[in-house]
Amino acid sequence: HAELGGSLGVRGSKADGGVDWDAYVQDLVARVNRHPRITVHRETKLVETGGFVGNFSSRLRHADGTEETIRHGATIVATGAREWRGEAYGLGKDARVLTQSEFARLISDFRVQSSAAQSSRSALPNSVVFIQCVGPAEKYCGRTCCTESLENALRFKALKPNASVTVLYKDIRTYGFRERLYNEARARGVVFIRYEGGNEPRIEFPDEPDSQLAIRVLEPMLRQELILRPDLVVLATPMAPREDAGELANILKVPVDTDGWFLEAHVKLRPVDFATDGVFVAGAAHYPKFPNEAIAQAQAAAARAATILSKDKWDAGGSVALVDPSKCTGCLTCVRICPYHVPRIEPTQLATGGIYGAAYIEAAACHGCGICASECPAKAIELLHYRDAQMLAKVEALSSPVIA
Repeated sequence: HAELGGSLGVRGSKADGGVDWDAYVQDLVARVNRHPRITVHRETKLVETGGFVGNFSSRLRHADGTEETIRHGATIVATGAREWRGEAYGLGKDARVLTQSEFARLISDFRVQSSAAQSSRSALPNSVVFIQCVGPAEKYCGRTCCTESLENALRFKALKPNASVTVLYKDIRTYGFRERLYNEARARGVVFIRYEGGNEPRIEFPDEPDSQLAIRVLEPMLRQELILRPDLVVLATPMAPREDAGELANILKVPVDTDGWFLEAHVKLRPVDFATDGVFVAGAAHYPKFPNEAIAQAQAAAARAATILSKDKWDAGGSVALVDPSKCTGCLTCVRICPYHVPRIEPTQLATGGIYGAAYIEAAACHGCGICASECPAKAIELLHYRDAQMLAKVEALSSPVIA
């Protein structure tokens, strides 16, 4: 990106204690740019990274094509998310179908307290229909979509109280105290119509460009089809993983879930850690979340990274895999099977048969799972503290007769 800040100022929830997220972002960006120990690389792509916890090396490619290699002790993935824009309900084909952020920008022009804004209120649409659970939100809850719809509906109602606002939903989820927004919207006259999965609303676009849209929706209680004719349709499109999230996951050797979100090591015990030591996740890159939740997770990730950067040295675990090059055939079994992508072929290491290219396992990066030791066909890998001789001695001790 050319600028810092992401989309927080556009999609930030005003229900989080009345925080002005635009001002928050501007202040945070200014502090980052002034900090003497922070270097910002704009329009820069991560091309390659290697190393292990406390000793990473990453290659960056700038917009002009030049490359730079930096060394760092920890990595925090905070790439955020994007507003989903796909082929749904005529989005991108008809100017009367908008996303939440587009509608928020539209009505923000009318919030200026001036005579010009007052006189232009008649230009606002007389009726708006919000459609929830669009696109990927049919599979997973977008978490922020319902709150955004209610906030935009209330902002619109504040500008044009007599306008008609209808929300078509499968299930309204306004987490925590955001339930107040739902109650306030009902009190302001916002109409909520529920639809069932498999009977999603349908938009009919007239042949004449000046004719009104028609939205057909089956009301499950009445079992009747309702026809709405709004001036504007707003789609609650959710946050979706960035297009290059999978590519970044491959570079960092970290997992993503079936929907493309970065997957933490353990949802309860290690909520900001990846399985790879020294790599952490924060914000919407992990899953759609509200700004206060993203900030709390970012602080947690920074604290976890500080536990590494604050140490003069990093002690590796005792149970790590060790390769005997004289037995290694360079078959790549350990390279392919390791879930942490630690083993690699060292071209300068002499292997069996006088051939160069034996496997090498960095002790600081090894997790000691023992999978490579159990799968190595040449028995060239042993797990320290669980060597073959040690395990055989234990078995013999267990099977030997007891001497009184």
